[in-house]
Amino acid sequence: MKPVIAIVGRPNVGKSTLFNRIVRRKKAIVGDEPGITRDRNYAEAEWDGGVFLLIDTGGFEPGVNDEVALHIHQQVQLAIEEADLIIFLVDGKEGLTPTDIDIAKRLREAISAQHGRGIGDLLDEALSLLPPSSEIRYNESLVKIAVLGRPNVGKSSLVNRILGNERVIVSEKPGTTRDAIDTPLKIGEKEYLLIDTAGIRRKGRISRQLEKYSVVEALKSIDRCDVAIILIDAKEGITEQDAKIAGLAHDKGRASVLVVNKWDLIEKDSYTIYKYTEDIRYNLKFIRYAPIIFVSALTGQRALKIIDLVDRVAEQYQRRVPTSELNRVFEEVILSNPPPMYRNKELKLYYTTQVSIKPPTFVIFVNYPEGIHFSYERYIVNKIRENFEFDGTPVRVFFRKRG
Repeated sequence: MKPVIAIVGRPNVGKSTLFNRIVRRKKAIVGDEPGITRDRNYAEAEWDGGVFLLIDTGGFEPGVNDEVALHIHQQVQLAIEEADLIIFLVDGKEGLTPTDIDIAKRLREAISAQHGRGIGDLLDEALSLLPPSSEIRYNESLVKIAVLGRPNVGKSSLVNRILGNERVIVSEKPGTTRDAIDTPLKIGEKEYLLIDTAGIRRKGRISRQLEKYSVVEALKSIDRCDVAIILIDAKEGITEQDAKIAGLAHDKGRASVLVVNKWDLIEKDSYTIYKYTEDIRYNLKFIRYAPIIFVSALTGQRALKIIDLVDRVAEQYQRRVPTSELNRVFEEVILSNPPPMYRNKELKLYYTTQVSIKPPTFVIFVNYPEGIHFSYERYIVNKIRENFEFDGTPVRVFFRKRG
């Protein structure tokens, strides 16, 4: 599992600039106005062979008690509780303030985030203090399933229902599951690994607020899984946190199954499932490929059918299409809808090949890669899904210049 580093400090000392420097892209908004970063920002980063999760936080101002400041304080506290290591950033021009001094002693040398000076030394020092990354190795044929969702949505109950025993402690109190729990499972001749997590890192250091907002453990579980089971509370419907969790699985390129739990508590008519499905598709447009199932972990209603969907999307997730068949279909797709002109020049798509699985990833060789509009890329992806039945997994397409 990847260690976690959090950047904290007063407003406008360069936290987001440092964050962007380390992750090597402009993921955090940078500006001179204090308070631009209000929530935590997560990214995976690498330095000298070491991989870690980096958290950017809003500016911390002790003594300021307006609504925005209190929200930032809360997010900073959550980041501190999640982190294995804290980088406390101060302004080299202004020097230390009284509230800086205790934490600033941990950093012996000033750095410049804007110009990149000293960042290498900082990361060398930081990585030397981190615990080593640890990964449990399992049989590669295992389908690894991460059970994800907000606290108290029924993750542990669902795992217990699938396993058929009380392997995971179940409680009505949110946050009962404090660490990721791996459980091997065999159904017939197929082997699985269930990863149950409540999004909590350590039992002794976690506040109640962290149980509500944490996503670090979800990120770690997604890193390790093939299929993400994303639980949604039928009573509450789609929330912002549900969308964030589904987005993490999508961005990481994991196959997903959307499971609406507590379906036994919903008053139903002949249109209820249709209305819920439409609501999910509308709010989670980016993951329209994921199948949806309505279950009750409490009563067992349709719970075991989840594994059938997992099998389906897992097979697609690692499916490889023969190059000859792929290009035969590809030629027909291009002929039926040629790409538009690019700067008065003809866009030519020569051929395609599948370069990897988990998820299925394709490279298309063209004369002007920069001329491919996102709408035409979406058309290509949809046609690949349609022709090769990739309806339950992300599909990635990249355009490259031939030669």
